[in-house]
Amino acid sequence: MSAIIDGTLFATTFLTLFVIMDPPGTVPVFLALTSTMTAKQRAKAALQAVSVAFGVIVAFMLFGQHLMSFLNISVPALQASGGLLLLLVALDLLTGKAEEPSPSGKVNVALVPLGTPLLAGPGAIVAAMLAVQRSEGSLPEWVAIVAAIVGVHLCLFLAMRFAGIIHRVLGEGGTILVTRIAGLLLAAIAVQLIADAVRAFILAG
Repeated sequence: MSAIIDGTLFATTFLTLFVIMDPPGTVPVFLALTSTMTAKQRAKAALQAVSVAFGVIVAFMLFGQHLMSFLNISVPALQASGGLLLLLVALDLLTGKAEEPSPSGKVNVALVPLGTPLLAGPGAIVAAMLAVQRSEGSLPEWVAIVAAIVGVHLCLFLAMRFAGIIHRVLGEGGTILVTRIAGLLLAAIAVQLIADAVRAFILAG
């Protein structure tokens, strides 16, 4: 199995993206944005939102490195900026200050703001790009990264598809608790990214 997929890279990438994209935390937002939809329309919106998020993240995963080369951005710089960005997201999750957009009939909420920037936001994009940057480009590593991204998006789809049931099971308090735990884990990941970047800058100097 190790010849097919890098288990360690899969686990780290999956957990990082899972914490950032926070499938349980999308439940109340999804319910709010689709409050006027029927069950069938909600299912369609869930599929559209996940498809958009997946497309955006894969695009940056494939072409983000070329963009960095064009803009002359180093990996440590990306790690440091990504760590700071993730830390801000983590603080929002921990303090409950993350903004929850209201539904609007003028746009398809599955595309904006659900697909992007709520799901495929800056944090998730940076995490996907960093996973590629840290890998050596071998087939098991690529399989691990793609499998992790697909797995997280599958969790997102299931969370939104069965949002009503999940919200009833967790309750308001349970949803908040999951969000706070996700924020704590994300803060630890962010600090580790910044520490790695500082170490890389020191060694390069």
